[in-house]
Amino acid sequence: MEFFDTLTNGAARGVLHAWSGDEFEHLPWREVARDAHGMAARLREAGVRPGTPVACVLTNTPDTVRGLLAVWLAGGTAASLPLPTRGQSAEAYGEQLVALSARLEPVLLLVDDELVTLVPRELAAQVPVRGWASLRGGGSLEPSPPGRDEPAFIQYSSGSTSTPKGCELTTGAIERQMEIILELTGGRPGADTVVSWLPLSHDMGMFGCLLYSWVYDFDLVLSTPERFGMAPRTWFRDMSEYEATMTAGTSTAVHLAARAQGNGSLPRELRLRAAVIGAERVDGDTLRAATEKFRPFGLSDTAFQPAYGMAEAALAVTGKPWRQAPRQAAFDRLAFEDGKVVEVASDDPRATRLVSNGVALPGVSVRAGDSGQVAQIEVASPSLASGYHRDPERTAERFRDGWLRTGDLGFVHDGELYVTGRLDDMLSVAGRKVYASEIEATVDSLTHIRKGCAAVVDTESSAGVQLVLLAEAMGKPRDFRTLAEAAASAVMDRAGVALAECLFLPRGTLPKTPSGKIQRFRCRSLLQDEQLEPVARVALA
Repeated sequence: MEFFDTLTNGAARGVLHAWSGDEFEHLPWREVARDAHGMAARLREAGVRPGTPVACVLTNTPDTVRGLLAVWLAGGTAASLPLPTRGQSAEAYGEQLVALSARLEPVLLLVDDELVTLVPRELAAQVPVRGWASLRGGGSLEPSPPGRDEPAFIQYSSGSTSTPKGCELTTGAIERQMEIILELTGGRPGADTVVSWLPLSHDMGMFGCLLYSWVYDFDLVLSTPERFGMAPRTWFRDMSEYEATMTAGTSTAVHLAARAQGNGSLPRELRLRAAVIGAERVDGDTLRAATEKFRPFGLSDTAFQPAYGMAEAALAVTGKPWRQAPRQAAFDRLAFEDGKVVEVASDDPRATRLVSNGVALPGVSVRAGDSGQVAQIEVASPSLASGYHRDPERTAERFRDGWLRTGDLGFVHDGELYVTGRLDDMLSVAGRKVYASEIEATVDSLTHIRKGCAAVVDTESSAGVQLVLLAEAMGKPRDFRTLAEAAASAVMDRAGVALAECLFLPRGTLPKTPSGKIQRFRCRSLLQDEQLEPVARVALA
């Protein structure tokens, strides 16, 4: 597969249906490619040459899609900078843009018009800033896209655990990832329809939905994160309306969509074959409830497809075979504290249930310590990044002898990968090791806590390490102390550790990435710097 030739000349039937404010705009891929050629000529005039980095803030607009191909046709390396994250101030976002641009040294910064005001003056004085729409127009040039072994895309991580890192991906790595996703989802070139609301700034939205659809000539129904956030029901409604066969999202998003569906109907029967679910811990109860909710509309028991991936591997690493139903197993959570894997019955009082993230995908190798042990997950893949752009120290730390040290913890059991958390999720409290993600999943199940909106952080005090819960309440609780005590009791029963304090935050303020991951390092920083403004604060110890 010749990646750029396919994007510009290979799409014969596929259409991009892009949300543009209040309706979908319908654009055949061949027209998108034609418009991109004209935009590429404008970029060449603006100084983009083969090998030059172009900083891009990628939103889900038609001009962004056109502009991305235009950057490549002009020879540039597209660098996807993060979007503003949930709970992040304009000042903090501006500082992040300045820091990332200093390392990247782009010839141009491309953003949507409404985001121009977020670009700090000091950065605008150093790097020309253009809106995607300003590139529209005629003109022509001889395309000179990045070669197979040259960097084509720099995917800055979402920053869920640290300062965003720029994963440098060659054209060849992207090509191989397209083939991996085709195998994962059972894709049929020229015959599928993909629906997505995921941000194009995230690897699931960019590689798993946009480029995958474009390369294999699928129809792509491209909504926006904002539309989904305002009306989660639109996700499955779009899939019904456009008879989608494939989609991708997070476990939390599935929960929100199923809840928003209520007792409503859908315009057509669902034809969904593969719904890749990742980017965060996959909750088995959520998948089961959503399957039951949408089964009357044609959703099969095999449609949800838990997977594991990361920006450093372009995207997918493991996944559930699309013809099979998701698998879940129960393990002794206390054994996890000693790094051991002990399978138990699902009704065992010490059981913690984990959803399998599937098997290693074609060409990919996964390892996680010795058999029966929880260890750091390591990955070797033909779509692995070359390293972190202009960051040799972190590259040497994470990329070793063809293997990526992911920073995630997990184990391989019966040939399938189970992810237990991240290295920085492992908290040491009173001599015990506990997973922050396990505590958060427990709090998530409480009636008056918003799903996916709980984070636990460790703080130092004169009494030693203490745990503080940050959470967004559901509805308008009258008694926050009762809610805090319920959370503390659930955490003690589940993990055997005490919460020292609960901070209940206004809706929409818990720091998260655009794909919905909790930014624990930012939670800890905001708590330490006393920058949070809770609606209630309850001391428990």
